[in-house]
Amino acid sequence: MTQPRTPRTDAPPVPFRVSGAAATGSILQPLNSSMIAVAIVGIAADFGSPSGVSWVISAMYITTAVCAPMAGRLGILFGARRVFVAGLILVCLGSTIGMAAPDVTWLIVAYVVLGVGISVHMPNAMTMIRGYAERYGRQPRTAITTLVVCGQSVAALGPTLGGLLVGTFGWQSILWVNIPVAAVSAIAILRADVGFVGSDSTSVREAVHTLDFAGIVLFLVTITSMMLFLISLRDTPMWGLLPVAVLGLALFVRWEKRAAEPFLDVRALARNRALSATMARTLLTYTCFYCVFFGIPQWLQYVREMSPIEAGLTMLPVAGVSVVATIIGSRTYRRFGARTTLLVGTAALLVGGILIASVERSTAPLLVLLLVAAVLGIPNGFNNIGNQSLVNAVTSVDDVGTAIGMYRTMAFIGANVAVVVLQLTTGGTIDDAGLHRTGWFIAASSVVLLAGVALSRNMGARPRTPDGAAGPAVDDEHRPGNGISTP
Repeated sequence: MTQPRTPRTDAPPVPFRVSGAAATGSILQPLNSSMIAVAIVGIAADFGSPSGVSWVISAMYITTAVCAPMAGRLGILFGARRVFVAGLILVCLGSTIGMAAPDVTWLIVAYVVLGVGISVHMPNAMTMIRGYAERYGRQPRTAITTLVVCGQSVAALGPTLGGLLVGTFGWQSILWVNIPVAAVSAIAILRADVGFVGSDSTSVREAVHTLDFAGIVLFLVTITSMMLFLISLRDTPMWGLLPVAVLGLALFVRWEKRAAEPFLDVRALARNRALSATMARTLLTYTCFYCVFFGIPQWLQYVREMSPIEAGLTMLPVAGVSVVATIIGSRTYRRFGARTTLLVGTAALLVGGILIASVERSTAPLLVLLLVAAVLGIPNGFNNIGNQSLVNAVTSVDDVGTAIGMYRTMAFIGANVAVVVLQLTTGGTIDDAGLHRTGWFIAASSVVLLAGVALSRNMGARPRTPDGAAGPAVDDEHRPGNGISTP
């Protein structure tokens, strides 16, 4: 097999036939995460169990949070393409179960299966793109932008698409739409040259010896107990889960420090302050993101008495602006670096939070709602391209899948935290006052994020190129020896 080559700074980009194929499956997670925001009201009305519906969402995010880091590791062992396709099969299975679900319990089961499926695509898409780039001497920056643009535009378009589907065909339609998307993705990815990443044959026996099962189990215990505790804050707090999460975390860190082949190299993560800071920033950013995507569509339906279609169309400016913001954010990152990119995105998030807190009300003109939605599209593009580019910049091709899996885990934890925040800020009823309190939470969080970006020593004016090629490093944290397998 041809040895990988280090891409030159002037190397041609990874072709769209590769990045586009990888993006087809990667859109399934943002698609399902955002469509369900509009379908919540219909599902609750159908099953007569609002609390049960909230567990449907939580089940999906708990599953994806746990499985995302493992997906990247499995892609290296068994082949990124094989794991990617296996995820597509699980998406179809989960969607089929959900469409036929007779009650909320079966719908929860369906979303667990669906969550496993959608968790594998982004980590392995990134692995395939990096593998192709290193094999053929291409730069993956454009391909990474393609992934982010597709993910962000679909996430932002999800409420609109979900509203149209739910309003026309019922809430089950947000599940059956996954099947043709998965079919197209399978055809595209099987036809694409993905750089033979992880294509060496690995037997199950070899995988058993390679995978850190003790670390995985401890990770499962920690993440699951922590997220269940956060979810329980909506009703009756399950305080007994908190010490379980803390003990699980302590045992996980202790074990991973001693493991020969750790599931997550916590020592390297601790050394790589750039990556650690990015993960913390991602958690808070996505908490705000999901406060918007869960809160506003429900407010539009309950308070403004909009139909699912009308609520979805009102959120449409978020999608359009997100696409443009991601493209501009990619250029900003390339020219000015991570700090400037994230400052722009976080400042826009601050403005959006203030607007939600001050002008979003039941009597506000529709034009005002559309303008606020447009502003909220800006941070989606800039923050995600900045954070994901930083993750790619500080990890090697062998570790980028696991790192992106960790990134997705932070996002999914943020989704559950957002559900708790909405419960605390709205008191279970999303009226004008509750939405305004949510807006002030987003604004306060943005101030914290702005301070963190401005004061961070882990990013500079110019980035180390995301393809790992020689060039001016962001700072010392991006140089070999200071983090998780820097390229």
